[in-house]
Amino acid sequence: MPLVSIVIPVYYNSASLPLLAERLNLMRAANPEFRFEFLYVDDGSGDDSYQKIAAQAENDTDVKVLKLSRNFGSFAAITAGMQYAKGDCLACIAADLQDPPETIPEMLKLWKAGYKSVLAVRKDRQGDPLITRLFAGIFNKLYKRLVFNDFSPQGVGFFLIDRQVVNVILSSEEKNANLIGLVFWAGFKYATVPYERTKRIHGESKWTFPKKFKYFIDSFIAFSYLPIRLATLLGISLAIMGALYAGNIILARIFGQVAVEGWSALMVVLLLLSGVQLIILGIIGEYLARLHVRMMERRPSAIRDRAGAEQAAGPR
Repeated sequence: MPLVSIVIPVYYNSASLPLLAERLNLMRAANPEFRFEFLYVDDGSGDDSYQKIAAQAENDTDVKVLKLSRNFGSFAAITAGMQYAKGDCLACIAADLQDPPETIPEMLKLWKAGYKSVLAVRKDRQGDPLITRLFAGIFNKLYKRLVFNDFSPQGVGFFLIDRQVVNVILSSEEKNANLIGLVFWAGFKYATVPYERTKRIHGESKWTFPKKFKYFIDSFIAFSYLPIRLATLLGISLAIMGALYAGNIILARIFGQVAVEGWSALMVVLLLLSGVQLIILGIIGEYLARLHVRMMERRPSAIRDRAGAEQAAGPR
């Protein structure tokens, strides 16, 4: 009987955990042809999320929980769960119930049919604020056009992947990346399942602008050399334009046609070129920073505590 691991990153989700557990239990009961393990990863929550899940684990041997020492971010939390998951396939869903667990059985059917990756694609983003829909649309279209041509313009909410794909992702030892991007990068046969992303019932989203900005940068830099190539092309273009302009000034000087140069024009050129140089240096710095993190070989997260049927077990 196949074992299905469901990894659930948790960050201040105490209020939604009881209902989430109820819906997961119903899904488990409705699919007796599979065994399930529910692996929660508390990403440094300051509420009683860990205590609630640990209490579940005392009464349910399928429930396990890892407590990270601080907030490392969703990527680190999910990969920590992947290291401890034992399933033949693995699904990852959010703890806020915006990703409906009831979609997982449909994804499992496609997995049994031979698809190594099954992606849950949003039908729309109704219910999200206008600014969120706007920026999400821009990101998805850019990601589809510049990184992965078959990426959905509606975005991928969550996924289910085969053990083989899990092992490939873990072996990549990425520390700053987009998990959906890693699934596409792995290159295995995949299918999609449309779903309705529900409105958040409890609490407020901790997905702040700085985290979104980091996600945006990581998503492109981790899978594409395009930013640094664009910076190179921009630098070459400006150098050519500067050389042509310099030649024009030299000719004007030779023929005595040099006008009095104004301070305003000089400052405009200086500020423009300085801004472009700083942008290029920033792009190069993003790549260098990731090389620095990779070379330090520092683990992406640290586990403070864990509870469940296999407390002494280490990563797979």
